[in-house]
Amino acid sequence: MKKRIAAGVFILLAAGVMAYQMTQQRPLDLATSYVFETPRALAPFTLEDQYGNQFTNQSLQGKWSLFFIGYTACPDVCPTTLNKLAAAYPELQKISDSFQVVFVSADPKRDTQIKRLDYINFFNKEFKAVSAEHAALFPFSRDLGFVYAMVGEDSDYQVDHSASYVLVSPRGEKTAVFKTKPAPGQLPQIINNELISDVDKIVSAWH
Repeated sequence: MKKRIAAGVFILLAAGVMAYQMTQQRPLDLATSYVFETPRALAPFTLEDQYGNQFTNQSLQGKWSLFFIGYTACPDVCPTTLNKLAAAYPELQKISDSFQVVFVSADPKRDTQIKRLDYINFFNKEFKAVSAEHAALFPFSRDLGFVYAMVGEDSDYQVDHSASYVLVSPRGEKTAVFKTKPAPGQLPQIINNELISDVDKIVSAWH
């Protein structure tokens, strides 16, 4: 009799563990983002922020970091994105008070430290504006999943670049990517309400 009771308790416990695991593994209901099944630490990097300070892997520790790539002479995507992120920032800070937004300049030749400082301060003085020479910038951008390319040969060249965002966890791991959605007659964009909702779900589920 005791053996039967013990076996029954074991089965109930096993069923409970399986149910818990299934709940934990259930995909998040996300509107505009994709969470990587296995978060991956970024390779060692060294960039420079808008104050001339080093921005490295250590700068990510203990903070949620939302990255996007562009350049200060960008005519449309970058200023639109920064305006939208400046509007979303107070809500993102409510989700995590250690949240940082990082603008990665893909135009180190023209986007000097001072230019990045003036540019980012126009949108939000708490945002980071980082860059480096292409030898360091290209592998860092590729590690995040961003791409960029110079178009044109004179001083008025343009920079084609990704329009997505990448979320990096407080452990410095690439955790999620946010993709733009096409909008008729408008630039493809990430809707702020969807961004905030997805970030909230991702941060809440993170462990």
